[in-house]
Amino acid sequence: MLNIKYHLYPKMMPDRPTQLQLENAAKDPDAFHHVAAMPDVHPKIGRKCPTGTILASKNRILPQVMDTAPNCGMRLIATPWSHNDLSAKQIDQLFQALVKTIPTRAYIGSLIDKKTALGICRYGVKSLLDYLKVDHSELVNTYKNGNFFSEPPSEKAILNAVPKIFLFFATFRLGIQGEAGNHFLDLMRIQDILDPNKAKALDLKKDQLVFLSHTGSGVFGQYASYFFTPKKEEHLSMKIITNLGRFTFNSDLLSREQMKKLQQKVKVYREKTQFFKINPKTKVGQAYLISHRASANYGFANRTMIMHNLSQTIAQVFNQKHKLKVVCDIPHVFVDQEEHYNRQVWLHRNGATPGFGPTRMSHHPIFSQTGQPGILAGSMNTPSYLVCGLNQNHSTFYSINHGAGRAKSVSQAAPKTKRELLNSMRSSQVKLYNAKSKGVIKQASQYYKDIDEILKVNRDFQISKPVAKLQPIAVLMA
Repeated sequence: MLNIKYHLYPKMMPDRPTQLQLENAAKDPDAFHHVAAMPDVHPKIGRKCPTGTILASKNRILPQVMDTAPNCGMRLIATPWSHNDLSAKQIDQLFQALVKTIPTRAYIGSLIDKKTALGICRYGVKSLLDYLKVDHSELVNTYKNGNFFSEPPSEKAILNAVPKIFLFFATFRLGIQGEAGNHFLDLMRIQDILDPNKAKALDLKKDQLVFLSHTGSGVFGQYASYFFTPKKEEHLSMKIITNLGRFTFNSDLLSREQMKKLQQKVKVYREKTQFFKINPKTKVGQAYLISHRASANYGFANRTMIMHNLSQTIAQVFNQKHKLKVVCDIPHVFVDQEEHYNRQVWLHRNGATPGFGPTRMSHHPIFSQTGQPGILAGSMNTPSYLVCGLNQNHSTFYSINHGAGRAKSVSQAAPKTKRELLNSMRSSQVKLYNAKSKGVIKQASQYYKDIDEILKVNRDFQISKPVAKLQPIAVLMA
């Protein structure tokens, strides 16, 4: 019997092919309890499972349930400014500079050394903060304190799971916003406070300016995914580097024969309807988890480097340092072991953030009062919402959808050229920067579901509690 729980209104049901993907996931013998479909559920080209899906499995990891790279996520950054503190000219000066210091597409980003790269893999974002010689205050509000390892592995353990060539690329690829999908850096105004008590606990005020950054773990995370899972490389460079990794990989954990068998199995499952599975208790499973967690740490590190470069750019443009503060940093693509329905399971979140209520966040100095914060991201010219998790949100496995999600059909009013897009942005009083990619047109509001309706679903299904409405002012996107 298929058990799919749709957290949406009947009129918002996805198309039949997307439903079939969800049914395929739900009928997997390792799927536990039910598959949760979130309000923003929508298909993604080349993926076996829709964005906005949560699947718990009993004893196996199903990498194809998730998107390409681990720890694609969002970071909300509070500034000390109120809406009236910056003029339109000052915002324009800042974003003209940010186009150069926070690239969306670049071969080389911010450089780190090999020791720091390995440190990020082992200890998470703490190692990058040490390298940058900045305080560790951002760790408190970063998911898992910025490290997916509860017990940091040795350097040898990392190198037994991750090819050295991947780590080489990791030393010069931080600080790149990325051009995949809707990765962005937004300056937003807190237009309205919807829960004064939670907003106060998070130290947020009406009309305050905040930045919202959406990035992934970069090429390092993607290489790590392609290495162990049945995904077709989307670019020639990805295929070349992944194959170089396989060819040069020398591991005490996995023999050449084991790697060869894994590669053969991976190719077969690219075309199969069934999901490729990894037993976490095997050597391949151990290597996969090390690789997944190490590269996921790079998602935190990438957002940290972007925030650092943002802070540096602000200081240069305004000739004065301004303190920025992490409100939350949360991943929405990853697998981890959690307890749900009285059982330890492997929980796969694909396009959904952890949304634990105050009870499960009792260890946290702030989130124990508010619940785990999440972001319902709208589009580049519509509002987003800061929300917090609820204790009663069992049916999504304590998860929050990460945005509005792609619309099932696009209205005739949707912009079809960049000129039309820029006119639409001007009418919304939002300034768009960079915007050189062809795909930027499809980030306009008409290509997305109504974020206010998504918020209403969150309320009605008791997924999350709204805290603040965020209105975009300036957007940096590929």
